[in-house]
This record gives sequence, C-alpha cells and structure tokens, in this order.
Amino acid sequence: MKAIIVDDEQTNIENLALLIQKYCPQVNLLGTATEIDTAVELITLHRPDVLFLDIQLGNRSGFELLRLLPMKNFEVVFITAFDKYGIEAIKFAALDYLLKPVAIPELIVAVNKAEEKMLARERNQQLTFLLSHINNDGSKPSKIALQQLHEIRYVEVADIVRCEADNSYTSFYLINGDRIVVSRSIKEYTDLLKPIGFLRTHQSHMVNISYVKSWIKEDGGALLLVTGDKIPVSKPNKAGVQLALNKSLY
Repeated sequence: MKAIIVDDEQTNIENLALLIQKYCPQVNLLGTATEIDTAVELITLHRPDVLFLDIQLGNRSGFELLRLLPMKNFEVVFITAFDKYGIEAIKFAALDYLLKPVAIPELIVAVNKAEEKMLARERNQQLTFLLSHINNDGSKPSKIALQQLHEIRYVEVADIVRCEADNSYTSFYLINGDRIVVSRSIKEYTDLLKPIGFLRTHQSHMVNISYVKSWIKEDGGALLLVTGDKIPVSKPNKAGVQLALNKSLY
C-alpha cells in the first residue's frame, strides 16, 4: 500500500515514518512533504493509496490541500494535535484521524481500515474493467489488468513486447521500457494472450509476434526482437513458432 506523509514539522514526519516502518509493514512510504505545493506534486506523481495528512500546515490546512487535488483516489488519515479538529475531519469523510503523539494501536487500526477500503476500491475497478471488456461482437480486449503488490496496472496488449517467467512470477516488458512483475505463472498468461498474437517460444518466454524482427539460426533457433532482445526457442516449440511466423506474413 503506497503512502505519503504531509506534515509541516519534519520531526513529526520522521517519528510517524518510524512507526509505520515498524508496525505497518504493508505500507510503502513513497515520499513526504512539509508544505502544500510539494505535497500536490508528490501526490500527482505517485498516486498514493493512503495519505497521512496533518490538518494544520503552518498558516494553511490539509483541507486546502485536498481542495487543490482534482482526483482523490486515495484514503486519508488526518493527523492533528488538537482534538477539536477531529469533527471537521469526519465531515470531510476522513477514514480516521489520529491525535499527536500518535498511539501505535490507533495507527495500526487506521492503516488496516485504509487497506480494507483500498482493496474494496480495487475490486470495484476490476469489475468495471471486466464489464467494459466483455464485447458483444466477440472481439478481444485491447487492455489487460496486471496486478502488482501495491497497484493494478491496466496495460495496452499491443504495448507488451514479451513476457518472461521466473518460477511463479511473470515479468512483462513494455515497448516504452517499463517492466511489470506479477505473481502469476506465465502459463496463465499464455492461455490469455496466445489467441491474440503471442508466441510461447520457450518454457520461460513468450513474445508478441508484432515485435519479432528476425529468426536467428543459432543454438537451434532464436528470435531477435525490434528491441534488440534475443529470445530462445526451445526444440518442442520450434515448429509451432516457425509456422506462426510464416502465417503472420499473410
């Protein structure tokens, strides 16, 4: 679960970060900010799942920060040294609020609530994605959802150059240079992607036929991709790969 801390006092940030690291291992702290403008940039860049937000930011407020953000696709845990601000936080639909100094049990409860809401939101997004890709005309979806530890990436199938297995993990290499690792076997993705132009060349490799540059006659055969990657072709897959390449010419 990705998180950002916004507090106008660096000492408070450091203390909270230490507590999160020690007692909330599911939280991945991506950045901190002590003032609103920097916070807006961080949130826009990292798209956190949860924001630990101090209500009082100097002569400004955490509520002002929230008003500046057009998209609020994250949970908020307000932090304040003044109990009276808790009521206003609740009116802003806060997940929870913590009083300074932060108590460990309350922090753990707040993080667990944030995680539950985040997972529910992801499930809703996945359902929406599923429904939007069930096409009445029988055509194949143009995107695929790749679930990572802290986020779900929705990727254009046409942007996937190749996939590589590492035990029960699969790495997706995109044409823009990104690498996305998911904790599912390459076999699952073979069944999904083979009907839409992907070739299983080897026990550990699958490639998008659109990115194949040439067949290399060495070590029994290999594929050179437009990215410069050289992908081995195993003996059991050789005939099927050659046949698919020939068919792609027509």
